[in-house]
Amino acid sequence: MSTDLDVLVLAGGLSAEREVSLASGRRVVAALHEAGVQAAAVDAGADLVDVVTRRRPDVVWPVLHGAGGEDGSLLQVLELLGLPVVGSSAAAARLAWDKTSTAAVVARAGTCVPPSVTLTHGVLRDLGADALLPHVTRTLPVPVVVKPVHGGSSLGVGVVHDEAHLARAMMAALGHDSACRVERLVSGVEVAVGVVDDGSGPRALPPVEIAPDSGSYDYEARYTAGATEFHSPARLPDAVLDRLRAESVAVHETLGLSSISRSDWIVSEDGTPWFLEVNTSPGLTGTSLLPQAVVAAGETLPVLYRALAVAALRR
Repeated sequence: MSTDLDVLVLAGGLSAEREVSLASGRRVVAALHEAGVQAAAVDAGADLVDVVTRRRPDVVWPVLHGAGGEDGSLLQVLELLGLPVVGSSAAAARLAWDKTSTAAVVARAGTCVPPSVTLTHGVLRDLGADALLPHVTRTLPVPVVVKPVHGGSSLGVGVVHDEAHLARAMMAALGHDSACRVERLVSGVEVAVGVVDDGSGPRALPPVEIAPDSGSYDYEARYTAGATEFHSPARLPDAVLDRLRAESVAVHETLGLSSISRSDWIVSEDGTPWFLEVNTSPGLTGTSLLPQAVVAAGETLPVLYRALAVAALRR
């Protein structure tokens, strides 16, 4: 293959997901090299603008996770520099970064979203948790899931089965963000669906079923080899798999996403997919879900990653 394409992969950063990002960056560079693409990874730091402007790569591929990488702020800088990017626009990433705003948008488009309440740290401080929590539990009886409104890798996420533990779970979530989301717990099969667009329109990869040994797909279960069992395609009826793929593409398009995304779902016992969140910079490590789905689709990561870079250059 031609080596005339130069891709700069941005990894690392300063978020709590730094190590995951570095691992993703190494994997992307290795796959691009295998595809015959000139590629290098840089740790996104204070000198990033100087590094990027000196190199002037053909394409920039941010694989940063968490704040700074997925909230649209870095993408806005790359847009100001006029560089083609593998990924979504700053505006689309900013929307997808906010779980509450995302849920509202996709719910209006007809996707099933669990009922929820979002509260900020400021509201809880000023009005008092003791005054607010009885109203929360009346609206959303336990069991519920509590999560930061912004962030990934299940950091700060907790399941609450006893009302007495709700305040503690909310404080844990607020340790990672300024707002937390209390969401009705939907029981069922946890599934992730990757969507890629290599220039011919978005298409969904095979849904990946997630079965953690611990019963909870937390940070450790995500990034510890062997801690979670995966099935791709998910062990669900074909009609449900088809619906998951169609709805994941619809989420991608409704939010105006580009290049790559991963939607997370719970499929309830009656076969209904319930939308949880979407990731605009999904993990690309050795244990990450999207690379597993690519392999399950009969594709190879080097070919796909090169196609994504070429499509970004032409966009």
